[in-house]
Amino acid sequence: MIKEEMLKQIERLKHEKNAIILAHNYQSVDVQALADYRGDSLQLSITASEARADIIVFCGVRFMAETAAILNPSAKVLLPAADAGCPMADMINVEQLREFKQYYPGAVVVCYVNSSVEVKAESDVCCTSSNAVEIVNSIPKDREIIFVPDQNLGSWTARQTGRKIITWDGYCPIHHLRLTLEDVAKMRALYPDYTLIAHPECIPDVLDKADHVMSTSGMMDYVHANDKVIIATEHAMINYLQYLYPEKHIVALNPEAICKNMKKTSLEDVLQALQHEQHLITVDPQTAQAALRSLQRMVNSDWQ
Repeated sequence: MIKEEMLKQIERLKHEKNAIILAHNYQSVDVQALADYRGDSLQLSITASEARADIIVFCGVRFMAETAAILNPSAKVLLPAADAGCPMADMINVEQLREFKQYYPGAVVVCYVNSSVEVKAESDVCCTSSNAVEIVNSIPKDREIIFVPDQNLGSWTARQTGRKIITWDGYCPIHHLRLTLEDVAKMRALYPDYTLIAHPECIPDVLDKADHVMSTSGMMDYVHANDKVIIATEHAMINYLQYLYPEKHIVALNPEAICKNMKKTSLEDVLQALQHEQHLITVDPQTAQAALRSLQRMVNSDWQ
């Protein structure tokens, strides 16, 4: 089926079924272009929680769709690419978190949204890269803080807040391994008058060399207002910004920093999800209730 026909069918089914399409900033340009709402995890979580649609088609990975299903239980949440997961989320399970907590009794557990629903349920508050600093600043100074699963976002948040944070040893393989100091040196030499902006999932050495550190929503705002930018994050973000601003000078720190899971969703997957209402996300009600508390705190940017 040709692209134009697929887009027409998707649009028709959206109206017939009172559906909306959400797409994360790391989705392909085609998928982001057709979405009703695009954004980072926090933006999409808020959008999902407020949506009055009967169906939410979530173009992202499983933890994002699970979050939407918990925040809006009245909607059917569909994940077009059923096997789209997150390697970072898989780096800690609920048993590991329970064991980790035993070493730090009374510590507040801050859980990055890139995690399983079971881990969220065992945590005190979730956060995203947009509001991790605000969340940690809301925690009383006399409380210890555990941060899971991303060591890089955890350590960056510690430096921004001046708080001691005990981090789990997880990471995003794309940001942690594919965006390096060598890349920074190379691109600084090629583009000496460009500004380097980096996602806080990058390693500390890369963040130290960046001019600004920000979430993907921050990157969207920054590029809207500025030109000549090197971006250290997953490559689809750069692709979409180049699509939005073809007149601007936007380059990737490393064009090979690609998340295969985020690229599993195609236009055909979106169409089939709407046609057949397939790949419905369900969460165990008891687990969902426990996770809802930490997710609502994330949406409110307050740990309690």
